[in-house]
Amino acid sequence: MSQVQSTTGPALQQEGPFKTFLRATEIDTRMLGMIGALLLIWIGFHVYGAYANGAGNFLTARNLWNLSVQTAAITVMATGMVLIIVTRHIDLSVGAMLGVTAMMMAVLQVWVLPNWLGIGHPAIWIITVIFGLIVGSIIGTFQGYLIAYLEIPSFIVTLGGLLVWRGAAWLVARGETIAPIDETFSLIGGGPYGSIGVTASWVVAVIACVGVAWMLAGARKQRARFGFPMRPTWAEFFIGGVSMLVILAATYVMNSYPWPKGIIKQYAAAHNLDPATLVVGHGWAIPVLIALAVVLAMTFMTTRTKFGRYVFAMGGNPEAAELAGINTRRLTMLIFTLMGFLVGIAAAISSARLKAATADLGRNDELYVIAAAVIGGTSLAGGSGTIYGAMIGALVMQSLYSGMVLVGFDAAIQNMVVGGVLVLAVYVDTVYRRHAK
Repeated sequence: MSQVQSTTGPALQQEGPFKTFLRATEIDTRMLGMIGALLLIWIGFHVYGAYANGAGNFLTARNLWNLSVQTAAITVMATGMVLIIVTRHIDLSVGAMLGVTAMMMAVLQVWVLPNWLGIGHPAIWIITVIFGLIVGSIIGTFQGYLIAYLEIPSFIVTLGGLLVWRGAAWLVARGETIAPIDETFSLIGGGPYGSIGVTASWVVAVIACVGVAWMLAGARKQRARFGFPMRPTWAEFFIGGVSMLVILAATYVMNSYPWPKGIIKQYAAAHNLDPATLVVGHGWAIPVLIALAVVLAMTFMTTRTKFGRYVFAMGGNPEAAELAGINTRRLTMLIFTLMGFLVGIAAAISSARLKAATADLGRNDELYVIAAAVIGGTSLAGGSGTIYGAMIGALVMQSLYSGMVLVGFDAAIQNMVVGGVLVLAVYVDTVYRRHAK
C-alpha cells in the first residue's frame, strides 16, 4: 500500500498539473502527439477545402467512412511491420507480396474453383481466403528462413523479394486484370453490402464498451494481485470514459453515411419497398472490423504472451536474448511468417475492395506500411513499438494521402509529402530516444 501512495501522493504534488495528469493516467505522450497531428491534418484539409472550394468535404461522414476502409489493409500489415522493425529488421517486399498473393487468389476463385464447384458456390470465398493466408505465410516463411538461418540481411532479402514477387504477380496472369471476383468474397472489401448496418454497429459498439470496462477492471485486479502501483480511481474512469466516447462517436459517424441512391433503388426494388422513404446507413465496414480485430489480436500477442515478450527482448538486445535461451533464429522466421499471414489478410481486403486483382495491386504499399509503423512510434533502433501506434500511424498516412487527393494535389507532391513525413518521423524518434536516456 505504501508503494501505491508513493506513486500517487506527494511525488505527484511536486509536478505541474499536466505532468501529474499524464503520470496518473499513464498516457503515452507520443500517442498524444500522434492524435494531435491527426486532428490537425483533418481540420487543416477541411478548412483548406472550405477555402478553396467553398465547402469543406474532409470532415464528413462519407469521407471518414471511406478513409477507414482505405486504411484497413495498411493497418493490418503495419501491425506485423512493428514486430519486424522492433527486432531490427525491415521488410520492403510487403506490397509486392500483396500483389502476387491477390493475383493467385483471384486466379483460384475466377478461373479454377468455378469449374470445380460451380459459379457462386458458397465455399469459393472460404477456400480463397484460406489459400491466400497459406500463400502469404509460405512467402513470409521463405524470406524469414533466408534471413534467420542463411544470415542474409533482411534489407537485401526483402529488396530482392520486392522485385521477384512483383514480377511473379505479372507472370501469374501475364499482366491481365482478373475480374469479376466472387460476390461473397467482395464483401470483405466493404461497400454498401460489405457493411454490417446501423443496428449491428451499435451492438458492436456496446460490446466494445463493455470490453473496455472489463479490460480496465481486469488490469486493476492484476495490479492489486501483484502489488504493482495503482492508477487513481478518477484516472481509470477518465480512460474508460474517453475510450467509450470515442467508440460511440466513431460508430455514430459510420452510421451517418447513408447508402447511395442507386443502391437504395436496387435494394427497394428487390424487397418491394418505397425508395423515397428508405434510408439505410452503412455502419461499420467489414474490412475495418477485420483490421480492428487484427489490432486487438496483435496487441494481446505482444503484451500478454511469451512470444511477444521474446520479440521485444530480442529487439532490445539480441545477444542477451540468445544467451537467455531464446531461439532468435526461429523467432525471426516466425515473425516473417506472421508478416506473410497478415499480408494474406491485406491482399483479401485490397482485391475485394477493388473487386478485381491487377499486377500493380499493392504497389508502394511497403512505403506506407513502414511509414505507419515509424510514425506510430516504432523505433528503427529496435526494442520499442506499439500496435495501436501503428494503427494511428496508418490513419495519419492515409489521411495525408486522401486529403491531398481531395484538394487536388499532384501525384508528385503527394510522394514528396509522404517522403518528408517519413524522414520527420525518424527524426522525432531520434530526438525522443536521445531525451529518454
